Amino acid sequence: MSGSPAWVDLYWLPLGAGGRFVRRNGRAYEWWVSRREHRPALDLYHCALVVHADATTYAVEMGPVWNVPAGERGVVCEGPVGARWLGRFRAFRYEVRCWPDGTIPDLAEAVESPVRTTDDPSQVAAVLRVLREVPPLIWGRDELGAGEMWNSNSMVAWVLARSGHVMETLTPPANGRLPGWSAGLALAARQS
Repeated sequence: MSGSPAWVDLYWLPLGAGGRFVRRNGRAYEWWVSRREHRPALDLYHCALVVHADATTYAVEMGPVWNVPAGERGVVCEGPVGARWLGRFRAFRYEVRCWPDGTIPDLAEAVESPVRTTDDPSQVAAVLRVLREVPPLIWGRDELGAGEMWNSNSMVAWVLARSGHVMETLTPPANGRLPGWSAGLALAARQS
C-alpha cells in the first residue's frame, strides 16, 4: 500500500432501516427471542464497513444479489439464503460486496457511527485481503453450530477478527444487539 491515508470504519445500521417489512419482522423476531431468553427486547443492528486504501473508498456489505442494479459492485462472495438448494434461485442468494466507490443504502441512518477500527495501512490491507476469503455459508442458518445464524454481522465480525482487530472493543450501540456477530467470531477463532 502507498503512503496515502488508510482506514476502516464500522457502521451500526438499524435492522430494517429504510423499510417496514424487515423492520417489523426483526422486531417480531427479537420479541420472540427476548421472551425465550427472559430478557428485555433490544434494538437490532446489522453492520457494514467503509474501507479506504490507495485513494479508493470501498463500501463493504452483505446483501441480496437482486437489490443493487449496478453491474460492477465488487462482489467477492455469493451464498445461499435459507437452504443450500434455494441458492439456485436468484431471489435466495446473497452477495458480499467490496465495492470501489460504491454506496451502502441507509448509511445516513447509522447509529453511533462511524467507528474507526483502524488506520494502520497493513491492517487495512489485511481487511481487503480477508474479504476475498469470506466463506459462502448459508445466510440465516447455524451451519457452524455456534448458536447463532450466519448473516451480515457474522461476515463483518469474521473479517475484522481475521484481520487482527481487537474485537472486545467493538460493541453495538447502547440497548442494541448484533444477531450473528458471535458466529463470525466463533469461525475466526476456529481458523486461528
